[in-house]
Amino acid sequence: MAEDVRDSGLSSSLTDLMTSLAVIFILLLVASLNNVKQSGELARNAILLKLQQELQRELKDFRNEGFEVRNDPKDPLGLIVIVPEGLLNFELNKFTIPKQGSEFLGKIIPKMALILCSKDFRSEINSVIVEGHTDTTGTEQINLPLSQARSLAVVQECLFLLDSTATGGNENEELRRCFLDFLSATGRGSVDPYMKDGVIDLNRSRRVVFKIRIRSLEQRVLTELLG
Repeated sequence: MAEDVRDSGLSSSLTDLMTSLAVIFILLLVASLNNVKQSGELARNAILLKLQQELQRELKDFRNEGFEVRNDPKDPLGLIVIVPEGLLNFELNKFTIPKQGSEFLGKIIPKMALILCSKDFRSEINSVIVEGHTDTTGTEQINLPLSQARSLAVVQECLFLLDSTATGGNENEELRRCFLDFLSATGRGSVDPYMKDGVIDLNRSRRVVFKIRIRSLEQRVLTELLG
């Protein structure tokens, strides 16, 4: 009977030991994951800041016109490129890029493509989204395809500009192909009108917005694993 008690006590001690080891392992795993997450957030923020500073430095000549690069308040991995007022605002029910808009794109797109496709950022960029918008007049059956048409018009203009500003054969074609890999168009209709002092500005609502998104930690890890 005494032997049974000893065996029972030994079994209980082993169970307690295994439970303690399991708890310690879980705590270490959680701590490790938290460290990885924090390191990933620090790396992400550093990349965003570096990219933001580089874009603003290279395109500083347009800052007086209202050009700006901001963090996307709705996306911790994103930057928003603010186009100066009036340059890419479309006429009512139209998706033709205004002349001043084409001239502005001709100045900034080649520089933006060179930055995003540089060795410092190429592997960090996930997407460059041209987001089209309409004002709040009309129905969404009209506004959604109209906003999509505006974004596509700007994407096509960007690709044309990378062709027409060729600095030399294969090098420019590689830049165009790289930028095309990032580039996409989407239409938001009238769901996000431009607000000024709490009032919808119809003219400035008919616009496009550039959104640059970097890779998430999971995407970066997967990319490294796949080479």
